[in-house]
Formats: sequence, structure tokens, C-alpha cells
Amino acid sequence: MKKILASLLLTLGVSGMAHAAGVVGDAAAGQAKAAVCGACHGPDGNSAAPNFPKLAGQGNRYLLKQMHDIKDGKRTVLEMTGLLTNLQDQDLADIAAYFTSQNGSIGAADPKLVAAGEALFRGGKLDQGMPACTGCHSPNGVGNPAAGFPHLGGQHAAYVTKQLTAFREGDRTNDGDTMVMRSVASKLSNKDIAALSAYIEGLH
Repeated sequence: MKKILASLLLTLGVSGMAHAAGVVGDAAAGQAKAAVCGACHGPDGNSAAPNFPKLAGQGNRYLLKQMHDIKDGKRTVLEMTGLLTNLQDQDLADIAAYFTSQNGSIGAADPKLVAAGEALFRGGKLDQGMPACTGCHSPNGVGNPAAGFPHLGGQHAAYVTKQLTAFREGDRTNDGDTMVMRSVASKLSNKDIAALSAYIEGLH
């Protein structure tokens, strides 16, 4: 397990450094540049629509990687088609800095699914080789910004469900050469994903 995490850290770290080298984001400049983003993600990054992810308070490195992956065609998000095409590295860095500086909102977990979701998030499925989510995303869901592991706490359950399903089905593949998220998601049933997603929405 330690080797997997070390390899993932290295993969994400190198990718993040390649994009971030010499580019420092300006949150004030990013606010104006993120105006278009607000239509789906909310003016401060707290989207009202459950199918659009909350970006407020998300780690800078993670946001940068996702925007570069979308722009470069490594991650397909139909709703984002063409939106990043004309943006330069500085623009992306500024937008990431703005959303990172905002406070994320917390949702409410489905009480019927909390126990099952918490068990998976904190305990994984060790008998099937699936580690606990806390190893990368921390016990309270804030992630590991320096390593590029995303903040999950408070994220819309519908969005988390969509992403876990996409990783499981191989429709999303930008989790690095070690394929950690694809490996984890392959161990999850639809019921597992529903429980995890509900728990994450209320996690703080």
C-alpha cells in the first residue's frame, strides 16, 4: 500500500510541477476570469446544481491538474468543451487560486446511508484490497492539497457518484499511471457508491 501511495504522489507531483513551474496564481485576477465558470459552479465556486462540482476550497494543485487535463484532452467533460481552449497557464493558475481561496459549503448526508458510507470511507474493503479513502482524502475529507489529492467533504453526492462510476467503468482515466482511483472504484458496487457519495456530501 505504501508503495502505491508513494508512486501516486510522485505521478501527481511531477504532473503538477510541470504545469505550475514559474506560474503563480493571483486570486484577485482569478475572480474576474472565473466569471464564466460561475454559471455552472457558482460565483464563489459553490455550485447550486448537484451535477456540477463545488470548486470552492478545492486544492490548488488538484484544480490546476484537472483544468490542464481537460484542456489537453486527457479528461473529457462535455460541459467544459472549448471553455479552456484559449486560456493560458497564467489564466488557469489565477482561476485555481481564486477558487482555492473560497470557503466550500457543506451538504447534508442521507441518514439512511451514513453508516454504510462511513464504514467504506474510513475502513475501505481490506479483504478485497481496497484501502480506506482517509489515506488520501484525510478523515475529515479535506484531502491533501500539497499532494494533489482532492478535497471531498461537502461535495455533491450526485457528482461524486458520477465520478466514482466513471472511474469504475474506465470512462475517466486521469488518475495517473498507478490507476489508484480506477482500482478503488472497481471494488465498489452501485450501493457502495451511493453510500459513499451520500456520506461525503455531509462530511466536514
